[in-house]
Amino acid sequence: MRRYHDTEWGTPVHDDRRHFEFLLLEGAQAGLSWSTILHRRPGYDRAFDGFDPAKIARYSPARRRALARDPGIIRNKRKIESAVSNARAFLAVQREFGTFDDYCWRFVGGRPRHNRWANYRQVPATSAESDRFSADLRARGFSFVGSTIVYAHMQAVGMVNDHTVDCFRHRQLRASARKTASRR
Repeated sequence: MRRYHDTEWGTPVHDDRRHFEFLLLEGAQAGLSWSTILHRRPGYDRAFDGFDPAKIARYSPARRRALARDPGIIRNKRKIESAVSNARAFLAVQREFGTFDDYCWRFVGGRPRHNRWANYRQVPATSAESDRFSADLRARGFSFVGSTIVYAHMQAVGMVNDHTVDCFRHRQLRASARKTASRR
């Protein structure tokens, strides 16, 4: 968990495969702890073909049944079916917008939102942006993308910086965002 926090969580992602990975993992987390999913991440990577949405979109019923027996992942049939249908919806978004990255970052105006929380209890579970993003995803056929799951996705991929102000990562991510903005 510490390594994930210190090196990954909140770092802006602009890679579609990584976006899909986090969408799949966040959906799998529903009702569970993030540590449960993080420990199974290698199993998900293996079971879901490196999080390749084009491959996952073509999974046959037999492949989905096999996934429901895979001890390396959460074997919830609804979550497995969601991963497949979300892969199809993800590909449709890519066709419409060019990349999923272009699509999702528009919900925060193209740059990370840097919140200034004094402690983790202040961090919200949703935001107005995650509400809009979630509604749009659902309208496009995605499932397991309620506002709380979408907000967790936004945190994971750096669309929002919810590290507390006393955390070294908050400062690092703000500084990195300033450098990126000054190069534009």
